[in-house]
Amino acid sequence: MTENVWTRWPSREALGRAGISRARRFLALFARLLVLGMLLWGVFTGSHVHGWAAAGAAAGLLAAALASWAFFRTTLAHRLRPSLALVAVLMAIGVVAQVTGFRVPALVLWCGCAVVSLERLPLAAALPVASAALATYAAVDSDPWLTTAATTAGLALAGYVLRLDAEAQGQAQRLLVQERAARAAEAESAALAERARIAREIHDVLAHSLSAQLVHLEAARLLIERGADREQILQRVVAARGMARDGLSETRQALSALRGELTPLEDFLNGLVGMNDGADVTVTGERRPLPAEASQTVRRVAQEALTNARKHAPGARVRVRLDYGEHQVTLAVRDTGGTPGELTGSGGGYGLLGMRERAELLGGSLEAGPHEEGFAVTLKVPV
Repeated sequence: MTENVWTRWPSREALGRAGISRARRFLALFARLLVLGMLLWGVFTGSHVHGWAAAGAAAGLLAAALASWAFFRTTLAHRLRPSLALVAVLMAIGVVAQVTGFRVPALVLWCGCAVVSLERLPLAAALPVASAALATYAAVDSDPWLTTAATTAGLALAGYVLRLDAEAQGQAQRLLVQERAARAAEAESAALAERARIAREIHDVLAHSLSAQLVHLEAARLLIERGADREQILQRVVAARGMARDGLSETRQALSALRGELTPLEDFLNGLVGMNDGADVTVTGERRPLPAEASQTVRRVAQEALTNARKHAPGARVRVRLDYGEHQVTLAVRDTGGTPGELTGSGGGYGLLGMRERAELLGGSLEAGPHEEGFAVTLKVPV
């Protein structure tokens, strides 16, 4: 045993009533009523109890009850000196009861002091208190010495067992509180993760749609500044309107994805490539449904990569390749390069960061950088 074991109080969960079942509370109440009944029987069955003696006995019983209640409160607050003082008061009441002829209440008080001290006080204080109470009990007990020794040993063991039981109950209560806190933290974390997922969906849809519109509107502005004819300007405006319509459709798709309603991945890629001149898609491997989050990540990465190719390499040929592997799905988007125009600087610049974040959240990886004469984006997602 270390010094900490000797000086450590039983936990407040062990000393309190929180988490105690109804059956255990009923049993504790029955034990208290039994002790109270023994005290009342011992006080009022004596032939000498009458007049002032009865009043004094009642006052002593009330004082013992109040001291016991206060002892339970002070031990719950881990206040050592008041607790020891209250135990001393209880033992003194027992001495007075013994001197005045109330033998049974005196024995009950001393035995109770020994048991509750071992149950509720630090061991360094409980052992001397219990030893004094049991020694007093043994000194005045009229039973054979073997019976008295067995009784004192049983009371000491009962007090320590009650202490261990209370500690186990307190530990279970603390674990329950920790489990509830962990569940609350897990629920909060799940809510934050879901908010982050929704934020990524909104960002990806808006970044793709609005940046595409910005490209065409910026082109229309440049054409107006250069004095281009009406047909060229109108073509750009109509394209921007088409992008706005597509953005609305993609927003609806994103909402469907959040509900778990996804179109086949191959159909999505074919539709996405169909809106980009000079792009084609190739699918290899055994096609199969993907988890919703993995499928949505492939969609958004393909969308972002095609948007970047359109912004930074206008007119370049783009090849999209989707490979279904045994343990992962690989998406590769490569362009043949082009001459950056005045529209290259449009957009927020967060596309690659968002794509890499999506991949890492799923335990995958994303590589993006120059490839031969163009630019390549490679996504690998475990499935």
